[in-house]
Amino acid sequence: MKSTTNRVTLASQPKSRRSSLLKSITSRYDLYLMLLIPIVWYLVFHYGPLYGLQIAFKNFSPAKGISGSAWVGLDHFKRFVASYYFWRLLWNTISINLFSLLFAFPIPILLALIITEIRNKAFSKIVQNITYIPHFISIVVMVGMLQLFLSPQGGPVNSILAAFGAAPVRFLDSAGWFKSIFIGSNIWQNMGWQSIIYIAALSGVNPQLYEAAKMDGASRLRRIWHVSIPGILPVIVILLILDVGHFMNVGFEKILLMQNNLNLESSDVISTFVYSAGILKGEYSYTAAIGLFNSIINLALLLLVNRFARKKAETSLW
Repeated sequence: MKSTTNRVTLASQPKSRRSSLLKSITSRYDLYLMLLIPIVWYLVFHYGPLYGLQIAFKNFSPAKGISGSAWVGLDHFKRFVASYYFWRLLWNTISINLFSLLFAFPIPILLALIITEIRNKAFSKIVQNITYIPHFISIVVMVGMLQLFLSPQGGPVNSILAAFGAAPVRFLDSAGWFKSIFIGSNIWQNMGWQSIIYIAALSGVNPQLYEAAKMDGASRLRRIWHVSIPGILPVIVILLILDVGHFMNVGFEKILLMQNNLNLESSDVISTFVYSAGILKGEYSYTAAIGLFNSIINLALLLLVNRFARKKAETSLW
């Protein structure tokens, strides 16, 4: 009798769970409908295209379709690695992202710390608004501004150089200046917007910690180092992991607009090469293999950094 009762109880548990789930969905159907939109978006535009990823291992022909195209294995990957432009593309992509992490990542943190330390709240708001505005400038307008300011013919920067007797410099036509201009303009455009999340995190730090540090005689710099930064360290680690997950993805649109034959040695990155070879030349299988190569490196870096952060900082994405 007891075993029969246990079986009935166990059999009724899934039904009760399903009924409670249905009740939850029906009672909050509006929230689930809102959730349905991003789910459909990801299914259609992110997971759906994964079916076409197989063309990286095929000699794809639009006439034959994906299923009718012949398999070629790793030929496209071997072709890319053996090509004469492989190392240039890889170095340009890695160097731009590496310098961006070294310089562009910490600056929003410093800006957030400075803004929160400003005692005059009106001045603090002015600084925030001034640094936020560049984020809303489109990439096309940004590149146009760079061309205007750095023009060798009457540009403000070259006019200042001429006032000191220096010869005009063709900044945007120089491979040596390209990466500095690209990273510097990115910092100027995005540092204010990226500092918002750090300012929000700093507002959540317990004020009593600052009071205790002040009573112990800690200076302002000491309070920042021992209270503010540890308080927002989990946020810093999470954003760093997310940035590393996009390490091989450079700002394609901006680079393409700034790119020309004279600075190609520094501006030719994997994403622009995929555009020129895939869209302009129609080498779909070849560029699909390059894109997959790029994504695998991103995934590997994400997993490594996430594991390292979990061990050292006890903070990770999962």
